[in-house]
Amino acid sequence: MKILNQNRFCSVAWLTISLTFLLVAEVAAQFEFDKEPLNYKTAEVDDAVFQLSKKLEQGLLKLEWDENRGWLPSLLKHLNITDSSQTLVFTKTSLQLNKISPSNPRAIYFNDETYVGFVPGGDFIELSAVDPNLGAIFYSIQQQIEQPYIARDQSRCMTCHGTNKTQGVPGYLVRSVFPSESGHPHYEMGTITTDHRTDFKERFGGWYVTGNHGEMRHRGNAIAKKNDPPIDFETGANLVRLPDRIKTKNYMTATSDVVALMLLEHQSQMHNYITKANYETRQALHYQQEMNRITERPEEYQLESTTRRIESAAEKLLEYMLFCGEYQLESPIAKDSPFVNYFASLGPRDSRNRSLHDFDLQTRMFRYPCSFLIYSDSFEGLPEPVLAYLARRIHEVLSGQDQSKTFSHLSAEDRKAILEILAETKPTITERWRDIDQEMPK
Repeated sequence: MKILNQNRFCSVAWLTISLTFLLVAEVAAQFEFDKEPLNYKTAEVDDAVFQLSKKLEQGLLKLEWDENRGWLPSLLKHLNITDSSQTLVFTKTSLQLNKISPSNPRAIYFNDETYVGFVPGGDFIELSAVDPNLGAIFYSIQQQIEQPYIARDQSRCMTCHGTNKTQGVPGYLVRSVFPSESGHPHYEMGTITTDHRTDFKERFGGWYVTGNHGEMRHRGNAIAKKNDPPIDFETGANLVRLPDRIKTKNYMTATSDVVALMLLEHQSQMHNYITKANYETRQALHYQQEMNRITERPEEYQLESTTRRIESAAEKLLEYMLFCGEYQLESPIAKDSPFVNYFASLGPRDSRNRSLHDFDLQTRMFRYPCSFLIYSDSFEGLPEPVLAYLARRIHEVLSGQDQSKTFSHLSAEDRKAILEILAETKPTITERWRDIDQEMPK
């Protein structure tokens, strides 16, 4: 088994609901990642999918075939992805677009570092994982093959997954569109990239959505008509099960959980912000090194532009991580789904049994508004200058030193709780905070 660079197996629009619009409008906005200091195409990778591929190659594990879903159940098992994370998108936005329709949607399964895309009857399964140094890496595995192998794509996926909609880095995006009866989006009616800041009424166009969300409405579960309004918001609201036209036996579950969708929106862009901070820091330091060499200045000479570039990326990451601008829920969202229970069980928890995985779902997504991806290898693997800056800024905000309007959504109780949770559950940041406290004037 080899890791092959095979473009034909990669989805052009991984985790997106856009194809033509992006191809036309964003090809000119492609970002190059294969140069120093990033070397996206040639640098060694160490993500969850690559680790799985090595085990397959070495014969340390074998995938099991399922008659209805191919390699999917076995892949999810070995990648430690719960079935309950299933979300379904029925727009034609994959290389397998001829297989996708409102009656045969594409399923996405995920955990905090890995994504799997599956179409019943499809020729291959899409895979993507976050490398701590490089960001999103894209792969695929063929169905109906006796000796399955994982193929990596290094360029074609970047058409959509390396644009300004992914923060200009290899990353992810979730989009909401107005879908036609065939599953083709009505691009002329507009599309939107969604995350936790998006108005609920603008979300989930082209997706199936199950779960109770009260009086709030969204674009999901509906076919768009060229009327005013184009979406019947009532028909698609508060569905407890998928439409009868979908053969649920072809999928892992019979749901497309609304909370899983909300989490997918949040973490897709959170990954991008982390990768952006990584890339900006490395590029700024590389540029500084080259300028110092050319101008014969000392290697340690710090350019003001380097500091500004690092701090700008860090502040954007900080604001997103602490849920600045989060859409305030107007109705409670039901907490009784298997996905909610599973995700909340992940921890880690402090001595008072509090966790950043605890949902609120009354007025906001999380009880303690700080992204759980602060525990990720990608966050911990950020270059030292930006990681040190972030540790200081997180301390300033949570300790109440920063009372700026930007973080005014965080109450004193919120700040105290998050500070205490991190102090007990993230030792690396606690060590940095001790250094900060020692630097503070007495």
